[in-house]
Amino acid sequence: MRLSIILITWNGKRFLSLCLRSLGFLLSQPDAEIIVVDNGSSDGTTEYMREHYPDIHLIELGYNRGVAYARNRALERAKGDYLWILDNDTEPTEETARGMMEYMDAHPEVGIAGCRLVDADGLVQESCKPYPGIGEKVRSLLHRHGYRYAYGIERMQHRFEPEYLIGACQMIRREAYEKAGELDEKIFYGPEDADFCLRVRAAGYHLVYLPEYTIRHHCQRITRRKLLSPMALKHIHGLLHLYIKYKRFF
Repeated sequence: MRLSIILITWNGKRFLSLCLRSLGFLLSQPDAEIIVVDNGSSDGTTEYMREHYPDIHLIELGYNRGVAYARNRALERAKGDYLWILDNDTEPTEETARGMMEYMDAHPEVGIAGCRLVDADGLVQESCKPYPGIGEKVRSLLHRHGYRYAYGIERMQHRFEPEYLIGACQMIRREAYEKAGELDEKIFYGPEDADFCLRVRAAGYHLVYLPEYTIRHHCQRITRRKLLSPMALKHIHGLLHLYIKYKRFF
C-alpha cells in the first residue's frame, strides 16, 4: 500500500467531517487507507463515522489517552509506504498528497515532509518551527496576536530543513518511522511532534518544508485559550519531559 492517512479526533466531529470530505479522492483508491482514532468523543463522532464512513478503519479508545498514544495505535496498524499524519481540522487536497509523495519518491534521504498550512483567512501558519525551548515558548506566549514566524515569513516561501514540522501535517517515510520508533507516549499533548522529528533526524534522515503545497488548517490552538487549563498543564508537562530527555532547555 502506498499511503496511510492517520487522523485522531476528540469531540471534533464538525472539523472531522470537513477533513474526510476533502479526502474523498482517496476513498476509492486501492493503494490508500484512512485510519481514524477517536479519543473518547462525546459529540457523536463514532456514530457519525459508522453511518457515513463505514469502510474507514475506526479505532475507539473510550477516553482521551493523548495525541501520541492515539497516533501510535493507528501507526502500528498502518500499511502504507508513506504515513501521513494530519490533524482532524485540516482540509488536504489531491494535489498536495500526490506532490508530497512524488517529492519523497525522488528524495529518499527525506524522512518527513511538511507543507504550507493556511488558516481560514488564508494566512500562512507556522507549520515548521525551531526547537521548543523555554526561550521559544516565552516568545510565543508574549506574541499574543497572529503568527510570530520564528523562521521568518520570507524563509517560509522556500524549501528548507527546519528543526521540526508540526504534527498537523507530517508525511513520514515508513523506513524512517521504523528506525525512529513510535511516538513518545509520556507526552500527552505536545511536543510529541518535535520529539519525533528529532529522533528521525538522529536516525539519519532529513526533514523538508514544501511551501509549494498547501493545506487549509482550522487551527484551534487549545493551549493558548487558558494558560493554566488542564490541557495547557499537560502541554507544560510534555515540554519538561522533552527538556529532561534531551538535556536541552533552550
